[in-house]
Amino acid sequence: MNFDEFLKSLSKIKNRQLPGEVSHFKMVPPFRQEFLKKQKEAIKKAKKAGVLALFYPDIHHRTRFVLILRNTYKGVHSAQVAFPGGKLEDQDTSIKETAIRETFEEVGVPINAIEVVKELSQVYIPPSNFYVYPFIAITKTTPSFIKQEDEVEAVIEVALEDFLGDKSVITKKVSTSYSVEVEVPAFKFNGHAVWGATAMMLSEIKDLIKQIV
Repeated sequence: MNFDEFLKSLSKIKNRQLPGEVSHFKMVPPFRQEFLKKQKEAIKKAKKAGVLALFYPDIHHRTRFVLILRNTYKGVHSAQVAFPGGKLEDQDTSIKETAIRETFEEVGVPINAIEVVKELSQVYIPPSNFYVYPFIAITKTTPSFIKQEDEVEAVIEVALEDFLGDKSVITKKVSTSYSVEVEVPAFKFNGHAVWGATAMMLSEIKDLIKQIV
């Protein structure tokens, strides 16, 4: 989709009701639905993180958004695909500021070029005990991505048409903290599978955008 057309459509999204769990549960195995309902107490003690679903025009003025492939390290999110973002720090005045700052640090998009459009439904991540606040944002110029070498293995650019198409959803076998190996719904972009919390957030974004385009 042409980015100018996308911006016109996106203006309709600000007052739309969030689908929340209706969208989230499309991208989780059935057992996790019950598990998540029991996490209210854990959420109260969880660390907070902010992430951005950042949409932008590519060099052909087509609409894309950016994901990152995290480096391999000793941690529960090693080598996973995610939105740029990170942990709320003491210097941050809001979780929205966290998401913008971390996006600049991880992929190099200037802070003053980022415009947040809408806050989305929060997602709790049990393995790392994070409560994640996602935001839809835009930058109106084509970014020159600069990855943060110590955290980001690769920058993944996803075309809006590929995201909205039915072929973007697959089933993937993964090892989780709840079971040795389970089949989970996932998105597939540019050869990368996206599952878990990021897939849940993507599902809500996809449902919202499909309402307006």
